[in-house]
Amino acid sequence: MTDRLRAVIFDWRGTLVLSPTFRGWVAEALRRIGRDVGQVAEVVSRLDVRRLDVPGMDADADVHREACYAAFRAAGFDEELADSLYAVEADPAFNPFALDAAPTLRELRAHGVRIGVLSDIHFDIRPAFADLPVDSFVLSFEHGVVKPDPAIFRLALDELGTEPGETLMVGDRSTHDGAGVEAGLPTLLVPPLRDIREARLHLVTNLMVVTPSNR
Repeated sequence: MTDRLRAVIFDWRGTLVLSPTFRGWVAEALRRIGRDVGQVAEVVSRLDVRRLDVPGMDADADVHREACYAAFRAAGFDEELADSLYAVEADPAFNPFALDAAPTLRELRAHGVRIGVLSDIHFDIRPAFADLPVDSFVLSFEHGVVKPDPAIFRLALDELGTEPGETLMVGDRSTHDGAGVEAGLPTLLVPPLRDIREARLHLVTNLMVVTPSNR
């Protein structure tokens, strides 16, 4: 397989970056508007998280926004808090990269590997990759389709200009990223990132980079 692979597609949240927790999200939203972070538990208890899981949310930025604000209204949040919560949720900077993400991307690029990012997301994450080598981004809200639909994997392949059998899909969810196999991509699933210090992405370079030590 190593002799044929020449591109890799990464999922974003949970794979390259740490996904925010609900408590962390609320705490940051309160902090940004100068409110007591001691209110976190009370705010979280009022929010029905089921309202934040509407089918198609990540396929349409407007649907995502409407669903979130409906949940905020149902929880009785004031406008300032609602706006802060939404701003934090849509801030790519609030999703810190795994410490091994940048070195992995740069090592892959140094060995001529093409790199794509494929994410079910409702906002533009490109600014977070400003100094990192990525050849293409396929973001669900820009195409109206989400994983596990095979169509979104084909879009990512088209953007990279590679064939399924020569492109590795890397993600953290079998239900979504694992569907890459249905589009013909060899797929590597890593445990969801729980701490930015966790080292998991060397598994990708072990597969993609042929050196005397791993040949």
